[in-house]
Amino acid sequence: MPTRPTLAQFARQLRVNQTDCEHLLWQKLRSRQLADLKFRRQFPCHPYVLDFYCVELKLAVELDGGQHFETAGVIHDRRRTFFLQGLGIEVVRFSNLEVIGQMGDVLEQIMRIAAERRLRS
Repeated sequence: MPTRPTLAQFARQLRVNQTDCEHLLWQKLRSRQLADLKFRRQFPCHPYVLDFYCVELKLAVELDGGQHFETAGVIHDRRRTFFLQGLGIEVVRFSNLEVIGQMGDVLEQIMRIAAERRLRS
């Protein structure tokens, strides 16, 4: 009987098999390219894996494909966001279409939220 992968192993698998939109956004977030923020991708935060996470600011950036707009996906995302907010993590969500067609706006919004979180800390 196969065993379930640990959360860290699952996160590693997600990093290897990232979506095209995750790849596009990662190319803009990696290596402190955006406002000198250190983002990690597919970051384990039990019981979830965050698409992109800035530890310094406790800021999670999530990308949503079509399944996130179906009823079950919306309910799951709300529950997940509520849980993460309880840990002091702010969650910002973007659709894959926003990443593809409005990358500049996506990056500006991340920078604005990061600046607000820096002011609060």
